[in-house]
Amino acid sequence: MAKYQRIIDWLTENITNGNLKPGSKIPSENELCEKFDISRQTARHAIGKLVEKGILTSIRGSGTYVADERAGAGSNRVAVITTYVDSYIFPKTIQGIENKLSDLGYTTQISFTGNTVDKEQMILEEIISRNDIAGIIIEPTKSALPNPNLRLYKKLEKMGVPVLFINSYYPELNMPHVSLDDKKCAYKAVKQLIDRNHTNIACIMKLDDGQGRGRYAGYVKAMRENGNDVDENHIIWLDSVDARNIEGCKDRILGRLKDCTAVFAYNDQVASEIINILNKEKIRVPQDIAVISMDDSDLAQMNSPTISSVPHPKERLGEKAAENLVHMIHHAGFKATYEFDEDLIVRDSI
Repeated sequence: MAKYQRIIDWLTENITNGNLKPGSKIPSENELCEKFDISRQTARHAIGKLVEKGILTSIRGSGTYVADERAGAGSNRVAVITTYVDSYIFPKTIQGIENKLSDLGYTTQISFTGNTVDKEQMILEEIISRNDIAGIIIEPTKSALPNPNLRLYKKLEKMGVPVLFINSYYPELNMPHVSLDDKKCAYKAVKQLIDRNHTNIACIMKLDDGQGRGRYAGYVKAMRENGNDVDENHIIWLDSVDARNIEGCKDRILGRLKDCTAVFAYNDQVASEIINILNKEKIRVPQDIAVISMDDSDLAQMNSPTISSVPHPKERLGEKAAENLVHMIHHAGFKATYEFDEDLIVRDSI
């Protein structure tokens, strides 16, 4: 490693972990020379590289400082906005975000949209009007559908407020996200069923969010790559209202599951409800039909039978989102998108 790169890595790490905060002065060239046993020319070269990237700012006669280009510069508050608070995913994700932001010297302001565009609009408009937020971590509302609030995200972008999506994203916006790799993980789940000689595999997905879109893509990829037909008669799409009342969709679901030996469910909540419906119909899981799912929540572990499921990283996702947003706050060009690749946990349901 080049000597100057050691200085770049050390400064970048300390900016990211909050030891060097926006607007704070970095060690002088002489101090860096002593710390790393290098020449002043090498120290100057490293600092120059970070100044070129906009991470540092040099002020003649004063020194070099961590750049602070945030809207509402000086604020250490991050807005954290999720769709729900009572879902099995969000408490651990929010905990991960709060813990990491606190470690990095930031506080959190938490809001919930209820997965409605009107509440999302109200929260974003309030943030824009105050203009005192360092950055935003937000779960998009019904991200598979057209959204009338995209103009507000574009306004935040023009204001210089970093926005990072979690769990999904709006494809119309060129903004980063931290999420599960839904397509790849769904592929693994369905491939597990295929490897167990299932060919007629049903799919139950959410139609109004991006996770459903990605997981369906993984299902289709696994089926086609392994020579299985994707039978539209075995595909069931649920919106957010349906997902809260799956029992009300019982007849449609049972009709679509006819002749299937396995079903890939959108998440553990859906899988658990499907198993309840099957049990009432005297259809045994896994003897008559195997069930596999996503998220690996407490529901998967407590259900009878226990549900095979691909884990959602939950708290780790929250920590990564917080860490990457702080990178964005300190350096506008940081590539913050990250997708987790998780492995299936096999249990009794298959």
